[in-house]
This record gives sequence, structure tokens and C-alpha cells, in this order.
Amino acid sequence: MGVVTAEMGPAELVMAAAVARRYYVAGESKVDIAAAMGISRFKVARLLDVAREIGLVRIEISSPGPIDVELSTTLQEAFGLLHCVVVLTSGTPDAGRHVGTAAAELLAEIVTKDDVLGLPWARTVADVVSALPTLPRIPVVQMSGSLVLPGQSSTVDLVRRAARLAGGEAHLFYAPLVLDDAESTDALLRQPSVADAMAHIDRVTLAVVGIGAWGPDASTIYAACSPQERLAVTAAGAVGEVAGVFFDIAGRPVETLLGERLVTVQDDQLRGIPEVIGVACGQAKTQAVRASVRNGLVNSLVVDDTIARGMLEGE
Repeated sequence: MGVVTAEMGPAELVMAAAVARRYYVAGESKVDIAAAMGISRFKVARLLDVAREIGLVRIEISSPGPIDVELSTTLQEAFGLLHCVVVLTSGTPDAGRHVGTAAAELLAEIVTKDDVLGLPWARTVADVVSALPTLPRIPVVQMSGSLVLPGQSSTVDLVRRAARLAGGEAHLFYAPLVLDDAESTDALLRQPSVADAMAHIDRVTLAVVGIGAWGPDASTIYAACSPQERLAVTAAGAVGEVAGVFFDIAGRPVETLLGERLVTVQDDQLRGIPEVIGVACGQAKTQAVRASVRNGLVNSLVVDDTIARGMLEGE
């Protein structure tokens, strides 16, 4: 009570409470409150300031749904991200689907009619596209070949679905993501249908990508490789991949023999896209997600709260 006594007497304290109730609860303006109570608007402003200082008014920012707004803001500021959404998924079934839905809502909110959307293969990207509510009339560009997995959409399916929703052009090609050798990859990339479609990658202004950690159950490419190939990529220093673009713990590109067999966007092309939204879920991907944003490979994030807290604890 010492602070209250020093700042105001009982009458002014009651007046401060009345002003605060009218301003914060009833939504009246400072000018209207001043006129109604017969005081100046400057006194109204002072009473509101003091009411906050002494704890008469406490302002709390809460999350109205599955998005942790405070954690999203903290992570965005800590890593200098363009956009950041942290989804509360701890103990939630189908966590990946919830993260994908949040990413779809973010994409629909920020995309403009002047954008060119890029989509590579990833299970998380499939979750995003399936949850997209709307898109403006924009081109959609395929950024990688496909991994054929039971029950999963191909990259062609994803691009077609997004382009159909947008009512825009679909720049796509038919090719696997991983080929048997570098020579086969080079030959495929020279085919006019593939080369023409992939030439549009340089036009992409906004991309949605999955972030894979180089380990079991954390990257679809890892699962498609032999044990020897996995060890070779690990020995090269890779901790993760985005659309088959490998990077180390500092986010620097890592060259691998496996990378020479991939039909996908190149590291410099990916880094040249103005906004790349990385989507990830699960504690095992924390290190990879942190590394992907450290050197500008990804500059926006939609992740679960487990990854977000792990990233902040590691700083």
C-alpha cells in the first residue's frame, strides 16, 4: 500500500479504477472518459499509467487457440525471422497435421497476387497444401522431384492441387527425387520438359519447405538411402536437409555424393528466394531447424512448441 499512498489517495485510487474500467472494459476513448468524469484527458492518461504501475490493472496476452503468440514472438525476435508461428502440440495427436494447418493459414494470409509459389517434395508440405483455404491467382512451381511413398502425394500432385486452388499456372515435371547415379541425374535435368519447368524456380518469391533432420524418422530422404549413404552424408558434416539441400550445424551448405543424384532446387536458388517458410514438427528436428535459419536457408518458421523451446534453450 506504500506505493498507492505515495502516488494517490483513496479518492484518486477509486477514480483510477473507474477510468481503467471505462477504458479497458467498456472501450471508451480517453476523450470521452475525460468529458464524462469532468477531468482532463491528460489526467485520464496519467491515471491509466499509474493504474498499470501499481498493479491495479494487469494486462495479460493469452493465446486464444493452438498458437502460442508469446513464444512465436520470442522465437521470431531471437532468430530475426520474417514470420514465425509456434503451434501448441504437446501431447496432441496428429501434431504434424496441426502444424501443417497453421502453415497453410499463414501462407494464405501473407501470399499476394504478385507472388510465385514454390513447392518441393515433403510430407509436411503435403499437409500444408491439403489444408490451404485459398490462394490468389498465382503461378505454382515444382522445386523437386518426388519420392514415391505409400499413401503419399507426389510433388506433381501438390503443385497441381495448389495451382487448381489458385487458378494459376502449374510448372511441373515428372521425375523421381533420387536417381541411381549422378550421370542419370544430369541426363534427366537436360530433358526439355524438366529443364523448362525447373527454370521457373528462379522466379519463385515465396516457398514452403519441410525441414528434415539427418537421422531416422526425421527425413524422407534419409529413409530412402542405404546405410552406407547415410554414413557418408553424416561424415560430410550434414545435420539436416531442406528439399535435398544439405547443411551443417551452422547452416552452411554441405556437398555430398548423394546430393549429385537428387533432382531438386540448388542451394543458391533456395537462398535467393525472398521468403522461405520452413515447416517442422518433433523434438528430433530441433538442431536441424535451428541450423536452417542460422545462415539464411530458411527465414520464416511454422514449428511446434517443443522445437521452439529447444531452439531458444540452445541460444
